[in-house]
Amino acid sequence: MFSKSKMNQPGGDADKPNQPASAPAASTPPSKPAALELGAGAAAMKPKVAASTLSSDLNIKGDIKTSGDIQVEGDVEGNIHAHLLTVGESAVIRGEVVADDIVVNGRVVGRVRGLKVRLTSTARVEGDIIHKTIAIESGAHFEGAVQRQDDPLGAGGAKPAGQQKPAAPQPKPAEAPKV
Repeated sequence: MFSKSKMNQPGGDADKPNQPASAPAASTPPSKPAALELGAGAAAMKPKVAASTLSSDLNIKGDIKTSGDIQVEGDVEGNIHAHLLTVGESAVIRGEVVADDIVVNGRVVGRVRGLKVRLTSTARVEGDIIHKTIAIESGAHFEGAVQRQDDPLGAGGAKPAGQQKPAAPQPKPAEAPKV
C-alpha cells in the first residue's frame, strides 16, 4: 500500500511530476476520511444538552413538544411530548404526557404514556397510565387504570383489539302484537 522508499526518494519529485501529486493524494485520503469520520461521528453524536426547565412561576397554556429532556416545575395546561419528562413536586400538568421516560414527583391530571413510568412518593396522578414498565413508590396517589403495552407510544395509546370494551347491546325493536 504505502512504502517509505517511494515517499522518501530524493529524485522522485523531479523525475515524475505526477508521482508526488498522486503520492500525497494517495496518503491524504486515508487520513482525511478518518478525520472526517471522527468529525462526522462527533457531529452525528450530539452533545448531551441539559434538560429544559419550566420554573415554578411559569404557567403555560398549550402543547409542548421536544425531542429532548424537559423538567416541569410550573403549571402546564396542555399535552407534553418529550424524550425524558420530569414532573417536579410543585408542578401541575393538565393534559396528556407522552415520553420515553417519565418521572412524576408532582401532579398530573390526564393520561400518562411512556416506556418507563415512575411515580415517586410525592406523585399525584388522576388518569390512565399506559406503559411498558412502571414503578410506583409507596405514598404515591393514583386514580385511574394501568395498562401494560409493548409499544405505549405508538398508535395513540389505543387499546389492543382484544382488550376493547364490547359495544353496548342495542335494544330490540318492539314486535307488533299478533292478531
